[in-house]
Amino acid sequence: MKENIKALWDEVYRYKTADQLSWTQPIPQTSLNFINSFNLSKNAGIIDIGGGDSKLVDCLLADGYRNITVLDISETALEKAQKRLGKKGKQVKWIVSDVTEFQPEGIYDIWHDRAVFHFLTTRHQIAAYQDIAIRAIANYMIIGTFSENGPRQWSGLPVKPYSENELQSLFNSNFKKIRCINEDHVTPFQTKQNFLFCSFQKFYQPVLIL
Repeated sequence: MKENIKALWDEVYRYKTADQLSWTQPIPQTSLNFINSFNLSKNAGIIDIGGGDSKLVDCLLADGYRNITVLDISETALEKAQKRLGKKGKQVKWIVSDVTEFQPEGIYDIWHDRAVFHFLTTRHQIAAYQDIAIRAIANYMIIGTFSENGPRQWSGLPVKPYSENELQSLFNSNFKKIRCINEDHVTPFQTKQNFLFCSFQKFYQPVLIL
């Protein structure tokens, strides 16, 4: 099944151009606004979950961020992004992995996920994501999912839309919600998809010295 999902995303990125993909954003302004709101240094570690060939990495590099990782299940998507960036792509760490199987080798100041989490529809997938996020995040998490008013499926794949309370409840044991917004994403086809974006801060966990 996982092999089929990977093959699906590889095929999508292999045969479709950016203007044929519903999630395309010329400038991911909402994501950039959330990231910049944390006021971290340009050396902050940022990981873009499911970044594919998103322009977020381009914008972060242009803003001077120097410690960027992009993770995606599709190697084809990452290859397209690297080709687009040219020499700048060598400044980025690229990871091919299903997020639910990701094995972080370090921790990140910012975990950014636009439009991956809502594709996780089983308890096992969601629990795996939660566990990995808890271990991998040092400070902040940004998640963008389809809202209650968003789509229920994408190209035949089921998705799980979220309300603000639902999304917060999944992470409130380890993260404090900072803020949430709803916005309409206008696709290249001029249709609208309603998204919920939330930012969270990880709780400080004091070390007990016995």
